[in-house]
Amino acid sequence: MHIAIAGNIGAGKTSLTELLAKHYGWEAHFEDVIDNPYLNDFYNHMERWSFNLQIYFLKSRFEQLLKIKNNDGSIVQDRTIYEDAHIFAPNLKSMGLMNLRDFKNYQELFELMESQIQGPNLLIYLRSNIPNLVNKIHKRGRYYENSISIEYLSRLNERYEAWTSTYNKGKLITIDVDELDFVENKKDFEIIVEKLDGELKEIGAA
Repeated sequence: MHIAIAGNIGAGKTSLTELLAKHYGWEAHFEDVIDNPYLNDFYNHMERWSFNLQIYFLKSRFEQLLKIKNNDGSIVQDRTIYEDAHIFAPNLKSMGLMNLRDFKNYQELFELMESQIQGPNLLIYLRSNIPNLVNKIHKRGRYYENSISIEYLSRLNERYEAWTSTYNKGKLITIDVDELDFVENKKDFEIIVEKLDGELKEIGAA
């Protein structure tokens, strides 16, 4: 069973991945931000480093998916390869931060990788408004995220809404997290678990 968590920067994907892995006994696969050699440079000079960053994430996510493909257990994954390809890279192109030549190269590489993988059995989309995202980003205090603009987050939110509205890789559930504090409030986490239990039963995973 492959469960993945999608959502904008600051939506709570990593925290929920950790909590669900502990609750269900799943193996957690996290987004590579600590060892990512491009992330800090990207936020300081997006146009120069956008292609490098996206290629790094694409490679890292593909490696994860190959491991998941060969794993008989249940996996919960922090962010998907589809978000890289359908949200982040196109957004950089539309903002003039990735040129057409690099974007085409990126797309062709993604399409090659996609032919070798499958989507998750269940995708959990964490929907959040911009004030909540900004608050969470500031609260966690990652220095390289200080330069993220509201415009950038807003564009990503619009693309997330468009992408999830036509998502067809598997089962999708949307959780509005603006009024939930599932990290500090056990009852809020139980709301998510209750909703998830129902979906897991539907797809025969519980």
